[in-house]
Amino acid sequence: MQRRARTYLTGVALAVMLSGGLTACTGSPEDEGGEDTKAGSSGAPESSAPPGRYRTLPEPCGAVGLGTLKKLLPDAEDSTQGSSAPGKGTASGDGKSPYEGQPIATYDTDRRAGCRWKSTNSLATRHLTVDFERVVSYDPAVSDDEQAQLLYDERAGQAEIPTESEPPADEEGGEGGDPAGESEKSGSGEDGGSEAADSGSDGKGGGEGGGDPGGEGEKSDSGGGSDASEEPGDDPSPSSDADLSPRTLDDIGDNAYIDDQLDTGDSGVHRDITLVFRSANVIATVTYDQWLTDKRRTPDSAELQEKARSVAEELAADFDDN
Repeated sequence: MQRRARTYLTGVALAVMLSGGLTACTGSPEDEGGEDTKAGSSGAPESSAPPGRYRTLPEPCGAVGLGTLKKLLPDAEDSTQGSSAPGKGTASGDGKSPYEGQPIATYDTDRRAGCRWKSTNSLATRHLTVDFERVVSYDPAVSDDEQAQLLYDERAGQAEIPTESEPPADEEGGEGGDPAGESEKSGSGEDGGSEAADSGSDGKGGGEGGGDPGGEGEKSDSGGGSDASEEPGDDPSPSSDADLSPRTLDDIGDNAYIDDQLDTGDSGVHRDITLVFRSANVIATVTYDQWLTDKRRTPDSAELQEKARSVAEELAADFDDN
């Protein structure tokens, strides 16, 4: 009996020793395997593209200075409340200065905001609209600024704005090298044919054109249309030698383009200027138009473009300061 007990105890001790050794041997690989999995884990999210520079938008009705508004809308204070050009909104509400503007309703003013103004006299109506859009990318690999650039490029393409890679018009033509001629054709000169026809039929074009129905007639008629609706003290129009065609612009935001469209429909002659620029992840759009009821006159392309540009430069400078 003693020998059996001693053998049993020896066997139990040996089993315990073997069990401990096996546990120690199997435990080490598990620990090492856990550390490798944690250190080399590929489940951690990759760093996303940086957010845009702007998290909010400026208050649009206060974004344009009073002095600028008075130059663009010289008759706003005298506008008859409730009157409007065809297809346009009414004047400013009761008890408000027309220079305060009318906010454009949006769902989220941190993402989209706009304001409009109006000026009317007996001969012409002008409208100014400012629109801000803050672009947000939902792709972690694309930054807000990159998404804004894509959206800007898309809109420039829809407006058929020539890219920098396209040769200038004077290089394509190969004759004269006169960019002013090309700009007259695509800008204010687009309406020169209709003006000449109208002025010839009623006999008034010669007198208003300064007695020169040739090279100066178009410029004088265009300027006459502007003078008829201008208030004293308005800035003179830029030189007619300037390029007035739809084009990209320098020194306004990160990217900018201007589009110029003339409409001679039955409701009245009007010219619509659209200037779009991008500043980081914000796209700003300035729309400025002039309506004339007298079809013998044409809104001055150079003057309207210059004034729309002055608004865009003011807005872009504010973005740069923030």
